[in-house]
Amino acid sequence: MTIALAGNPNSGKTTVFNAITGARQHVGNYPGVTVEKKEGLRQIGEVLVHVVDLPGTYSLTAYSLEEVVARNFVIQEQPDVVVDVVDASNLERNLYLTTQFIELGVPVVVALNMVDVAEARGREIDVELLSALLGVPVVPTVASKSEGVEELLNTAIEVAREGRRPTREVRYGRELEEHITQIAELIDGAGGIAPLPSRWVAIKLLEDDDEVREVVEARFDDSDELLDLTERVRAHLEQVVGDDAELALADRRYGFINGACAEAVKSTAREAIDWSEMIDSVVTNRVLGIPMFLLLMWALFELVFRLGAPPMEWLQSGFGWLGAQVAAVMPDGPLESLIVDGIIGGVGGVLVFVPQILLLFLAISLLEDSGYMSRAAFVVDKLMHHIGLHGKSFIPMLIGFGCTVPAIMATRTLESRRDRLTTMLVTPLMSCGARLPVYVLLAGAFFAPQVAGKVIFAIYLLGVILAVLMAKLFRSTILRGPMTPFVMELPPYRMPTLKGTLLHMWERAWCYIRKAGTVILAASVIIWALLTYPKPPADADPSVPPVAYTVAGRIGKAIEPALAPLGFDWKIGISLSAGLAAKEVVVATLATTYSMEDGAGGSAALKEALQRDPVFTPLVAVALMVFVLLYIPCVASMAVLWRESGSWKWVAFTVFYTTALAWLMSFLVYQGGRALGLG
Repeated sequence: MTIALAGNPNSGKTTVFNAITGARQHVGNYPGVTVEKKEGLRQIGEVLVHVVDLPGTYSLTAYSLEEVVARNFVIQEQPDVVVDVVDASNLERNLYLTTQFIELGVPVVVALNMVDVAEARGREIDVELLSALLGVPVVPTVASKSEGVEELLNTAIEVAREGRRPTREVRYGRELEEHITQIAELIDGAGGIAPLPSRWVAIKLLEDDDEVREVVEARFDDSDELLDLTERVRAHLEQVVGDDAELALADRRYGFINGACAEAVKSTAREAIDWSEMIDSVVTNRVLGIPMFLLLMWALFELVFRLGAPPMEWLQSGFGWLGAQVAAVMPDGPLESLIVDGIIGGVGGVLVFVPQILLLFLAISLLEDSGYMSRAAFVVDKLMHHIGLHGKSFIPMLIGFGCTVPAIMATRTLESRRDRLTTMLVTPLMSCGARLPVYVLLAGAFFAPQVAGKVIFAIYLLGVILAVLMAKLFRSTILRGPMTPFVMELPPYRMPTLKGTLLHMWERAWCYIRKAGTVILAASVIIWALLTYPKPPADADPSVPPVAYTVAGRIGKAIEPALAPLGFDWKIGISLSAGLAAKEVVVATLATTYSMEDGAGGSAALKEALQRDPVFTPLVAVALMVFVLLYIPCVASMAVLWRESGSWKWVAFTVFYTTALAWLMSFLVYQGGRALGLG
């Protein structure tokens, strides 16, 4: 049985989806478009429920790609039932989408979500009466606490089994109804357009829906009569009603909604306190908003570094012990070196940072689920206007703190192609979670614990500043054009649920761990081979480290002249080259390189090895962090950028400009630091 989950953005639809499916989820794309498709499974008795989470939309009119995708799925795939998630605290606005499902005549169940928020705001909803007025089942839920979810599922299954259609119609008044009936009868007389109801097609033609018009032209040999009648009716309505047909129809829908709400919703006597408004008066304040955002980000990275340090040390010790045990039982040779230095040293050198990654994603999940992320975008909206974008573009950039891949995909919500491309191009400058292990390693090795967190925060802040400056440059040159207006919606604050937060945190952290077991494992083995072969010749200079004779060593030596002005040597060059696959591999490569050179097995001794290397100083460590922050994003990010932008030229441009920017900024940091006597 297939359930389509629909609803407005911020109606709690994702929370309902998570409450139904748990961890049994799959994310992909709808065929032929870049709109994300989320699916999940749930076993209810003998029924296997397939849940499809449709894109959040306000209506089924074909204005945006999301609305087209949601409508086409319901029409073409014909799910057994549509569950329309409605925010009970914003009932009038949310029910507009419900009226469109009623018009379409599909089996529908209304999930009246967040009834606790509505009650807290002094609204009492008569669910049975509302259900009778709408002509569809209405089930109250508080999805964040999993309240009402089982009843919702059981009702949806019952409606699907019975094929129960809405029992009410939205009536548009005598003038409109006459013309809707006239057009619908003409459609029926021509054979109809199964599975679309003729009444719904007539309404969409009056709304001048381009997609429905194309369907009519393709389905009927003589569509001119029908379309001419529709145009005459539209012109007549504009004279009689005073508005075009689309506005008149929308006005009647809201009239239907307001009438239902007037009957079924009552205000309670108590005066409810709007906590969202009270908090917003502080966090979105034009003076306090940005300082509070920066303070929150600083606290986040202090939390990540300090709380993550002890478990990281335990993991370091564990991998060091494991490497020593394996080395003790295996005879010396290439296989022992591969396992100890390549696999344990390389993959272990990445996995030790899992505690920091978990903490970072936990913090991001809390900010998203609580509603603060939208406020952060709102706070920087005015600043973003100065660079030719708006606050909505900042949301993908914030997601980039977690991972660049979903951040680039999140640009789909932007209406303008210029805005999407600009945001895609600068999102890689936001420091993703994969870069965090490099920062933690270098900051922990060369700065005191009370300073390391501030250094990492400064690196993240530098990425934000450069992203803003590059966006301004792009919007003024290669992507110049008018700015698209938009309304930013601020959802009410919600208490994040333990289940939802842990699920979001684990989804993102598992991607990191899975990458360690696949991409990074493969890269570590390849890097080990490149760092091992060929062996030094018999008459090799004993003062030259053996790794210098290997393939990786020669690559590092070849690019060393370009990196020397930044304070980097050939060993750092090897790590940066390997980091093109995934930024975590920089750490794995350093671990493998230094264990090859001085025999320190495992990742536990890497900090000490870096501290002993005369090339590394605190200044070089900062310059390297800046370079890792800015240079070419990982292969996966580039693949997604190609798919979302639709052209390899933007991938090539990103590779060029990020590398040039990384070199320039690292040069300024290193040479500027030396000029100030910090070298």
